[in-house]
Amino acid sequence: MRTRRRGRGARRLDAAAGRTSGLDPAPPRRCRDRGGRPGAGLPPHRGRRVSPVSGLAPAAPGPRALADGLLGVLIFSASLPATRLALTDLEPLFLTTARAAIAGIVAGAALLLLERRRPARADLASLAVVALGVVIGFPLLTALALRHIDAAHAAVFVGMLPLSTALFGAIRAGERPPPAFWLLSGLGSAVTIGFAAGNGISASRIGDGLMLAAILACGLGYAEGAGLARRLGGWQVIAWAAILSLPVTMPLALLWLPADPGAIRTPAWAGLAYVSLFSMLIGFVFWYRGLARGGIAAIGQLQLLQPFLGFLVAGLVLGEAIEARMLVAAGAVVACVAGARHVAVRSAKADPARGAPVR
Repeated sequence: MRTRRRGRGARRLDAAAGRTSGLDPAPPRRCRDRGGRPGAGLPPHRGRRVSPVSGLAPAAPGPRALADGLLGVLIFSASLPATRLALTDLEPLFLTTARAAIAGIVAGAALLLLERRRPARADLASLAVVALGVVIGFPLLTALALRHIDAAHAAVFVGMLPLSTALFGAIRAGERPPPAFWLLSGLGSAVTIGFAAGNGISASRIGDGLMLAAILACGLGYAEGAGLARRLGGWQVIAWAAILSLPVTMPLALLWLPADPGAIRTPAWAGLAYVSLFSMLIGFVFWYRGLARGGIAAIGQLQLLQPFLGFLVAGLVLGEAIEARMLVAAGAVVACVAGARHVAVRSAKADPARGAPVR
């Protein structure tokens, strides 16, 4: 009996030590489900070390996580071609406000149906930043840019989105990536700017400048929304941001409504429907679910495929020519950003305090 009691005490000490170190203790044998599997009903991170940077378990992503992440990136990749398709008959200002207003109405219905709780007052300022960056800023700037450049050209700049997000993560959250990260990121930016400057026509320079501003706005919105996602959860960040924008986007969409909606051709309406429902809402459902299941560091790498997928969609849907120089530039940007993210992930694993926000 004494031996048994000492064994139980030892197990209690081991469990306490596991909680202190950040590694959850293994479930006891008696915790089994009806099929005899141990650990029934325990949290998904039980028995795995939780990342101090992302708050998620850094387990190898399974097929479902990869499928969710890839589907989200694929949906986002068609956003630029769909926007260009809508611009054939719709004005950029109407397109921007209408897609945000439609997304806000649908998001409001979804939140009401699912009975999600309202965000706290302290989150409203961050939601406003997300709304300005992702709901209004990025769509408006890309719509204006696509008046001067084609969708395949604009897709090159999407390769800078991870860099933009990391930059605002350092500014807003105090993250400290190692110098190698910024070296590779700066090299990727130089390649992109060199590609944009190589066109030699003023119209493209206007479009390139608008796309750079759009990437900065989107990076700010992503970085600000990353912290909110931990409190509100997944797609609710973009949903509440779209709802918060409704007092502005709805009246402006009605004000800029085409004088003769019947004259708008079907492809333009289809483009508006896609960017309103898929780009603004549905894509985020799969994207955030993939991040939650497979980890931010692993699934986030899939975003680097977005420029290539954007080229493919632009070629198939719009019939745009894909230049070899454009593919080389996109490949160089993707390689630089992938290297920068790899360095940041390795640094965070070696020194959690470096990758974690400064409190």
